[in-house]
Amino acid sequence: MRIPIESSTTYRGRNSRPNWLALLGFVALGFAAGGLGAAFSPAFSASSASWYADLAKPAWTPPDQLFGPVWTALYLLIGVAVWIIWGERYHRGRNAALFAFAVQLLLNAMWAPLFFGSRNVGLGLLVIIALWLSLVWTVREFWSVRVIAALIMLPYLAWVSFAAALNLAIWRHNF
Repeated sequence: MRIPIESSTTYRGRNSRPNWLALLGFVALGFAAGGLGAAFSPAFSASSASWYADLAKPAWTPPDQLFGPVWTALYLLIGVAVWIIWGERYHRGRNAALFAFAVQLLLNAMWAPLFFGSRNVGLGLLVIIALWLSLVWTVREFWSVRVIAALIMLPYLAWVSFAAALNLAIWRHNF
């Protein structure tokens, strides 16, 4: 007798073990995207620091020292979340979730070079809006595969929402 298996059923197998090397790889992937952005940020580029300091910013702009620790924690979290999704080898929504993740990570990596490197606040705003939309898509896709992975992504979504509002405010104050 065959037992029907629904498409949402997860199969890990009795002897399945977590792949810690894959976890390390996904966390490193997140930090690589962050490293690209950091290279253009005021923390590592004197010209970006000078340009950013001259921009009119809203009163609720956080201190520059906050961005590094927040992004570090977020890249760690998103690495764990995508690792959880990657581990769901037999879920039919896995590939769509991984694709959505790749799109949002690419947009994440593009933002700082465009905003700080090109000194283009408007283009940065367009990219961060696209990032926010792709992140909502990613959370939705993650939710269909593993709810815990989607929940792990929520602080990242909240921070990108805040960063988008800050980007918009800077654009409005300066252009």
